Amino acid sequence: MKPTKIESIETILWERWLLVRVYCEDGTVGIGEAGVHGWQRPTETMIQTCKPYLVGQDPARIEHHYQFLYRNSHFMGSIINGALSAIDIALWDIKGKRLDVPIYDLMGGKTRDRVRCYMHVIGDTPEELAEDAKKRAAEGFTALRFSAFAPEFWLHGSYSEWTNAALARVEAVRETVGSDIDICVEIHREMNPAESIAFGRRLEPLYPYFYEDPMLPDSPALMADIKQLCNLPIATGERFTTIYEFQQLLENRGCAFVRPDLCLCGGLSGCKKVAAMAEAHHVKVIPHNPLSPVSTAACIQLDACIPNFALQEYTGESEPPKSELLVEPLRLEDGYLVVPEGPGLGIELSDSALA
Repeated sequence: MKPTKIESIETILWERWLLVRVYCEDGTVGIGEAGVHGWQRPTETMIQTCKPYLVGQDPARIEHHYQFLYRNSHFMGSIINGALSAIDIALWDIKGKRLDVPIYDLMGGKTRDRVRCYMHVIGDTPEELAEDAKKRAAEGFTALRFSAFAPEFWLHGSYSEWTNAALARVEAVRETVGSDIDICVEIHREMNPAESIAFGRRLEPLYPYFYEDPMLPDSPALMADIKQLCNLPIATGERFTTIYEFQQLLENRGCAFVRPDLCLCGGLSGCKKVAAMAEAHHVKVIPHNPLSPVSTAACIQLDACIPNFALQEYTGESEPPKSELLVEPLRLEDGYLVVPEGPGLGIELSDSALA
Protein backbone atom coordinates (compact mmCIF):
# COMPACT_ATOMS: atom_id res chain seq x y z
CA MET A 1 0.00 0.00 0.00
CA LYS A 2 1.46 3.33 -1.08
CA PRO A 3 1.69 6.05 1.58
CA THR A 4 -0.75 8.93 1.52
CA LYS A 5 -1.52 11.99 3.63
CA ILE A 6 -4.64 13.67 4.97
CA GLU A 7 -5.53 16.47 2.55
CA SER A 8 -8.63 18.08 4.10
CA ILE A 9 -11.47 17.57 6.59
CA GLU A 10 -15.12 18.39 5.98
CA THR A 11 -17.82 18.70 8.66
CA ILE A 12 -21.49 18.20 7.81
CA LEU A 13 -24.51 19.13 9.92
CA TRP A 14 -27.29 16.78 8.78
CA GLU A 15 -30.57 16.93 10.71
CA ARG A 16 -29.46 16.53 14.35
CA TRP A 17 -26.21 14.73 13.51
CA LEU A 18 -22.64 15.94 13.00
CA LEU A 19 -20.81 13.99 10.32
CA VAL A 20 -17.22 14.28 9.14
CA ARG A 21 -15.40 13.33 5.97
CA VAL A 22 -11.60 13.06 5.93
CA TYR A 23 -10.07 13.33 2.46
CA CYS A 24 -6.70 11.82 1.54
CA GLU A 25 -4.32 12.78 -1.25
CA ASP A 26 -4.87 9.41 -2.97
CA GLY A 27 -8.63 10.06 -3.21
CA THR A 28 -9.71 7.88 -0.27
CA VAL A 29 -12.49 9.44 1.82
CA GLY A 30 -13.23 8.35 5.40
CA ILE A 31 -16.61 8.90 7.10
CA GLY A 32 -17.15 9.53 10.81
CA GLU A 33 -19.69 10.95 13.25
CA ALA A 34 -19.67 12.81 16.57
CA GLY A 35 -22.29 11.72 19.11
CA VAL A 36 -23.14 15.03 20.74
CA HIS A 37 -26.88 15.74 20.47
CA GLY A 38 -27.50 19.40 21.10
CA TRP A 39 -23.78 20.25 20.95
CA GLN A 40 -23.11 19.81 17.25
CA ARG A 41 -21.80 23.31 16.58
CA PRO A 42 -19.21 23.54 19.38
CA THR A 43 -18.06 20.02 18.49
CA GLU A 44 -17.78 21.06 14.86
CA THR A 45 -15.53 23.91 16.03
CA MET A 46 -13.41 21.38 17.92
CA ILE A 47 -12.97 19.29 14.77
CA GLN A 48 -11.89 22.40 12.91
CA THR A 49 -9.41 23.09 15.71
CA CYS A 50 -7.86 19.66 15.09
CA LYS A 51 -7.43 20.28 11.35
CA PRO A 52 -4.08 22.11 11.42
CA TYR A 53 -2.49 19.14 13.14
CA LEU A 54 -4.18 16.44 11.04
CA VAL A 55 -3.70 17.87 7.54
CA GLY A 56 -0.49 16.46 6.13
CA GLN A 57 -0.43 13.50 8.53
CA ASP A 58 -0.39 9.79 7.70
CA PRO A 59 -4.02 8.60 8.23
CA ALA A 60 -2.81 5.12 9.20
CA ARG A 61 -1.45 6.30 12.59
CA ILE A 62 -4.88 6.20 14.24
CA GLU A 63 -3.84 5.60 17.83
CA HIS A 64 -1.02 8.14 17.67
CA HIS A 65 -3.31 10.89 16.38
CA TYR A 66 -5.90 10.26 19.09
CA GLN A 67 -3.28 10.29 21.84
CA PHE A 68 -1.63 13.46 20.52
CA LEU A 69 -4.88 15.40 20.24
CA TYR A 70 -6.28 14.12 23.55
CA ARG A 71 -3.12 14.75 25.56
CA ASN A 72 -2.50 18.19 24.08
CA SER A 73 -5.90 19.55 25.12
CA HIS A 74 -6.20 21.49 28.37
CA PHE A 75 -9.74 20.18 28.81
CA MET A 76 -11.69 16.92 28.68
CA GLY A 77 -15.28 15.92 28.10
CA SER A 78 -17.91 15.32 25.46
CA ILE A 79 -17.03 18.17 23.05
CA ILE A 80 -13.42 17.07 22.72
CA ASN A 81 -14.06 13.35 22.72
CA GLY A 82 -17.00 13.69 20.36
CA ALA A 83 -14.67 15.36 17.87
CA LEU A 84 -11.88 12.81 18.37
CA SER A 85 -14.37 9.95 18.06
CA ALA A 86 -15.59 11.22 14.69
CA ILE A 87 -12.01 11.51 13.46
CA ASP A 88 -11.11 8.04 14.77
CA ILE A 89 -14.05 6.40 12.97
CA ALA A 90 -13.16 8.20 9.73
CA LEU A 91 -9.51 7.11 9.96
CA TRP A 92 -10.56 3.48 10.46
CA ASP A 93 -12.83 3.83 7.42
CA ILE A 94 -9.85 5.11 5.43
CA LYS A 95 -7.63 2.25 6.58
CA GLY A 96 -10.24 -0.35 5.64
CA LYS A 97 -10.85 1.22 2.23
CA ARG A 98 -7.14 1.49 1.43
CA LEU A 99 -6.60 -2.16 2.40
CA ASP A 100 -9.92 -3.20 0.75
CA VAL A 101 -11.23 -4.96 3.87
CA PRO A 102 -14.01 -4.23 6.39
CA ILE A 103 -12.94 -2.64 9.67
CA TYR A 104 -13.94 -5.75 11.61
CA ASP A 105 -11.33 -7.67 9.62
CA LEU A 106 -8.66 -5.31 10.98
CA MET A 107 -9.88 -5.85 14.54
CA GLY A 108 -9.68 -9.62 14.69
CA GLY A 109 -12.27 -10.73 12.17
CA LYS A 110 -15.94 -11.60 12.43
CA THR A 111 -17.48 -13.40 15.38
CA ARG A 112 -20.96 -13.17 13.80
CA ASP A 113 -22.60 -12.47 10.44
CA ARG A 114 -25.48 -10.44 11.82
CA VAL A 115 -26.22 -8.45 14.96
CA ARG A 116 -29.36 -8.71 17.06
CA CYS A 117 -31.16 -5.39 17.48
CA TYR A 118 -33.56 -3.94 19.97
CA MET A 119 -36.20 -1.52 18.75
CA HIS A 120 -37.52 1.51 20.61
CA VAL A 121 -41.26 1.40 21.32
CA ILE A 122 -43.28 4.46 22.22
CA GLY A 123 -46.66 5.45 23.64
CA ASP A 124 -48.11 7.95 26.09
CA THR A 125 -50.35 5.40 27.80
CA PRO A 126 -49.75 1.75 28.76
CA GLU A 127 -52.19 0.74 26.03
CA GLU A 128 -50.40 2.75 23.33
CA LEU A 129 -47.03 1.44 24.47
CA ALA A 130 -48.26 -2.16 24.42
CA GLU A 131 -49.75 -1.73 20.95
CA ASP A 132 -46.48 -0.41 19.55
CA ALA A 133 -44.59 -3.25 21.26
CA LYS A 134 -46.94 -5.78 19.65
CA LYS A 135 -46.32 -4.20 16.25
CA ARG A 136 -42.54 -4.28 16.63
CA ALA A 137 -42.54 -7.88 17.83
CA ALA A 138 -44.58 -8.81 14.76
CA GLU A 139 -41.87 -7.20 12.62
CA GLY A 140 -39.35 -9.69 13.99
CA PHE A 141 -37.68 -7.82 16.83
CA THR A 142 -36.95 -10.08 19.79
CA ALA A 143 -35.89 -7.24 22.10
CA LEU A 144 -37.78 -4.01 22.79
CA ARG A 145 -36.69 -0.94 24.73
CA PHE A 146 -38.90 1.78 26.15
CA SER A 147 -39.06 4.43 28.83
CA ALA A 148 -40.68 3.34 32.07
CA PHE A 149 -41.98 6.85 32.60
CA ALA A 150 -44.71 8.49 30.55
CA PRO A 151 -44.11 11.93 29.02
CA GLU A 152 -44.13 14.71 31.64
CA PHE A 153 -44.41 12.18 34.45
CA TRP A 154 -42.85 14.73 36.81
CA LEU A 155 -46.09 16.69 36.81
CA HIS A 156 -47.64 13.99 38.99
CA GLY A 157 -47.61 14.86 42.66
CA SER A 158 -46.01 11.89 44.39
CA TYR A 159 -43.33 9.26 43.95
CA SER A 160 -45.95 6.53 44.44
CA GLU A 161 -48.16 7.98 41.71
CA TRP A 162 -45.52 8.15 38.99
CA THR A 163 -43.86 4.85 39.90
CA ASN A 164 -47.25 3.10 39.90
CA ALA A 165 -47.83 4.53 36.43
CA ALA A 166 -44.38 3.41 35.31
CA LEU A 167 -44.95 -0.11 36.62
CA ALA A 168 -48.26 -0.25 34.73
CA ARG A 169 -46.40 0.59 31.49
CA VAL A 170 -43.86 -2.19 31.98
CA GLU A 171 -46.57 -4.68 32.96
CA ALA A 172 -48.60 -3.79 29.85
CA VAL A 173 -45.68 -4.50 27.53
CA ARG A 174 -44.72 -7.75 29.26
CA GLU A 175 -48.30 -9.02 29.19
CA THR A 176 -48.69 -8.12 25.51
CA VAL A 177 -45.46 -9.58 24.10
CA GLY A 178 -45.25 -12.58 26.42
CA SER A 179 -42.22 -14.24 27.95
CA ASP A 180 -40.19 -14.90 24.78
CA ILE A 181 -39.48 -11.24 23.98
CA ASP A 182 -36.80 -9.40 25.92
CA ILE A 183 -37.97 -6.08 27.33
CA CYS A 184 -35.43 -3.38 28.18
CA VAL A 185 -36.49 -0.72 30.67
CA GLU A 186 -35.00 2.77 30.30
CA ILE A 187 -35.00 5.17 33.26
CA HIS A 188 -33.00 8.05 31.67
CA ARG A 189 -31.27 8.88 34.98
CA GLU A 190 -34.58 10.18 36.40
CA MET A 191 -34.29 8.67 39.90
CA ASN A 192 -31.91 8.85 42.82
CA PRO A 193 -30.38 5.60 44.16
CA ALA A 194 -33.00 4.95 46.84
CA GLU A 195 -35.86 5.47 44.40
CA SER A 196 -34.28 3.30 41.71
CA ILE A 197 -33.65 0.45 44.16
CA ALA A 198 -37.27 0.49 45.36
CA PHE A 199 -38.64 0.66 41.83
CA GLY A 200 -36.20 -1.99 40.58
CA ARG A 201 -37.46 -4.44 43.18
CA ARG A 202 -40.99 -3.95 41.87
CA LEU A 203 -39.73 -4.73 38.37
CA GLU A 204 -38.03 -8.00 39.31
CA PRO A 205 -41.08 -10.25 38.64
CA LEU A 206 -41.22 -8.83 35.08
CA TYR A 207 -37.56 -9.88 34.48
CA PRO A 208 -36.36 -7.08 32.18
CA TYR A 209 -33.32 -7.88 30.05
CA PHE A 210 -31.72 -4.71 31.38
CA TYR A 211 -32.51 -1.78 33.68
CA GLU A 212 -30.89 1.22 32.04
CA ASP A 213 -29.41 4.28 33.72
CA PRO A 214 -31.38 4.10 36.98
CA MET A 215 -29.37 7.07 38.30
CA LEU A 216 -26.88 9.66 37.10
CA PRO A 217 -23.66 7.94 35.94
CA ASP A 218 -21.51 9.86 38.40
CA SER A 219 -20.95 7.25 41.12
CA PRO A 220 -19.85 3.71 40.17
CA ALA A 221 -20.09 2.64 43.81
CA LEU A 222 -23.73 3.70 44.13
CA MET A 223 -24.55 2.10 40.77
CA ALA A 224 -23.13 -1.13 42.18
CA ASP A 225 -25.44 -0.79 45.20
CA ILE A 226 -28.46 -0.52 42.89
CA LYS A 227 -27.34 -3.58 40.92
CA GLN A 228 -26.93 -5.60 44.10
CA LEU A 229 -29.99 -4.46 46.01
CA CYS A 230 -32.60 -4.63 43.25
CA ASN A 231 -31.24 -7.78 41.58
CA LEU A 232 -31.63 -6.50 38.00
CA PRO A 233 -29.06 -6.40 35.17
CA ILE A 234 -27.88 -2.77 35.01
CA ALA A 235 -26.94 -1.20 31.66
CA THR A 236 -25.10 2.12 31.68
CA GLY A 237 -22.27 4.14 30.17
CA GLU A 238 -23.72 6.04 27.21
CA ARG A 239 -22.53 9.36 28.64
CA PHE A 240 -18.98 8.22 29.41
CA THR A 241 -16.29 9.79 27.26
CA THR A 242 -13.20 7.77 28.24
CA ILE A 243 -12.09 4.25 29.04
CA TYR A 244 -11.20 5.42 32.55
CA GLU A 245 -14.83 5.97 33.53
CA PHE A 246 -15.66 2.45 32.37
CA GLN A 247 -12.69 1.15 34.33
CA GLN A 248 -14.15 2.56 37.56
CA LEU A 249 -17.61 1.20 36.77
CA LEU A 250 -16.29 -2.29 36.08
CA GLU A 251 -14.00 -2.34 39.09
CA ASN A 252 -17.02 -1.55 41.27
CA ARG A 253 -19.07 -4.28 39.58
CA GLY A 254 -21.64 -1.63 38.79
CA CYS A 255 -23.29 -3.15 35.73
CA ALA A 256 -24.11 -6.24 33.71
CA PHE A 257 -23.93 -4.41 30.39
CA VAL A 258 -21.73 -1.49 29.29
CA ARG A 259 -23.14 1.01 26.81
CA PRO A 260 -20.21 2.79 25.14
CA ASP A 261 -21.09 5.32 22.46
CA LEU A 262 -18.69 4.94 19.53
CA CYS A 263 -19.24 8.56 18.55
CA LEU A 264 -18.38 9.84 22.03
CA CYS A 265 -16.00 7.43 23.79
CA GLY A 266 -12.95 7.46 21.51
CA GLY A 267 -14.49 6.04 18.35
CA LEU A 268 -13.89 2.45 17.29
CA SER A 269 -10.49 2.46 19.01
CA GLY A 270 -11.82 3.55 22.39
CA CYS A 271 -14.88 1.31 22.36
CA LYS A 272 -12.86 -1.75 21.32
CA LYS A 273 -10.82 -1.13 24.49
CA VAL A 274 -14.01 -0.79 26.55
CA ALA A 275 -15.28 -4.09 25.12
CA ALA A 276 -12.02 -5.81 26.06
CA MET A 277 -12.18 -4.48 29.63
CA ALA A 278 -15.80 -5.59 29.89
CA GLU A 279 -14.91 -9.05 28.59
CA ALA A 280 -12.35 -9.41 31.38
CA HIS A 281 -15.16 -8.70 33.87
CA HIS A 282 -17.67 -11.07 32.20
CA VAL A 283 -19.77 -8.07 31.16
CA LYS A 284 -21.46 -7.77 27.77
CA VAL A 285 -21.63 -4.81 25.39
CA ILE A 286 -24.73 -2.98 24.13
CA PRO A 287 -23.39 -0.03 22.11
CA HIS A 288 -25.25 3.24 22.49
CA ASN A 289 -26.15 4.72 19.14
CA PRO A 290 -26.74 8.36 18.07
CA LEU A 291 -29.15 6.67 15.64
CA SER A 292 -27.92 7.82 12.26
CA PRO A 293 -26.98 5.30 9.54
CA VAL A 294 -23.31 6.31 9.96
CA SER A 295 -23.17 5.66 13.71
CA THR A 296 -25.12 2.42 13.21
CA ALA A 297 -22.65 1.26 10.56
CA ALA A 298 -19.76 1.99 12.94
CA CYS A 299 -21.51 0.05 15.72
CA ILE A 300 -21.98 -2.95 13.42
CA GLN A 301 -18.23 -3.09 12.76
CA LEU A 302 -17.56 -3.29 16.50
CA ASP A 303 -20.43 -5.72 17.11
CA ALA A 304 -19.10 -8.01 14.41
CA CYS A 305 -15.67 -8.53 15.95
CA ILE A 306 -16.14 -8.59 19.73
CA PRO A 307 -16.99 -11.85 21.57
CA ASN A 308 -19.12 -10.20 24.27
CA PHE A 309 -21.68 -8.40 22.10
CA ALA A 310 -25.27 -8.55 23.40
CA LEU A 311 -27.63 -6.18 21.56
CA GLN A 312 -27.53 -3.28 19.12
CA GLU A 313 -29.67 -0.15 19.47
CA TYR A 314 -31.73 0.51 16.33
CA THR A 315 -34.56 2.87 15.33
CA GLY A 316 -34.99 2.38 11.59
CA GLU A 317 -31.59 3.32 10.16
CA SER A 318 -32.08 0.85 7.30
CA GLU A 319 -35.38 2.48 6.26
CA PRO A 320 -36.40 5.89 4.81
CA PRO A 321 -35.89 8.67 5.62
CA LYS A 322 -32.68 7.78 7.50
CA SER A 323 -31.52 5.22 4.95
CA GLU A 324 -31.56 7.90 2.24
CA LEU A 325 -28.34 9.28 3.71
CA LEU A 326 -26.49 6.24 2.32
CA VAL A 327 -25.91 5.20 -1.27
CA GLU A 328 -26.70 1.61 -0.27
CA PRO A 329 -28.81 1.23 2.90
CA LEU A 330 -27.96 -1.09 5.75
CA ARG A 331 -29.83 -4.42 5.65
CA LEU A 332 -32.25 -5.40 8.40
CA GLU A 333 -33.63 -8.95 8.36
CA ASP A 334 -36.08 -10.16 11.02
CA GLY A 335 -34.73 -7.88 13.73
CA TYR A 336 -31.07 -8.43 12.85
CA LEU A 337 -28.71 -6.10 10.98
CA VAL A 338 -26.57 -7.90 8.42
CA VAL A 339 -22.85 -7.16 8.74
CA PRO A 340 -21.72 -5.30 5.56
CA GLU A 341 -18.98 -6.93 3.52
CA GLY A 342 -17.68 -3.74 1.90
CA PRO A 343 -14.36 -2.10 2.81
CA GLY A 344 -14.08 0.20 5.80
CA LEU A 345 -17.48 0.97 7.31
CA GLY A 346 -19.11 -0.61 4.27
CA ILE A 347 -21.10 2.55 3.47
CA GLU A 348 -20.94 5.70 1.36
CA LEU A 349 -22.82 8.95 1.92
CA SER A 350 -25.37 10.11 -0.64
CA ASP A 351 -24.42 13.58 -1.86
CA SER A 352 -27.98 14.18 -3.05
CA ALA A 353 -29.32 13.54 0.46
CA LEU A 354 -26.70 15.82 1.98
CA ALA A 355 -27.68 18.57 -0.45
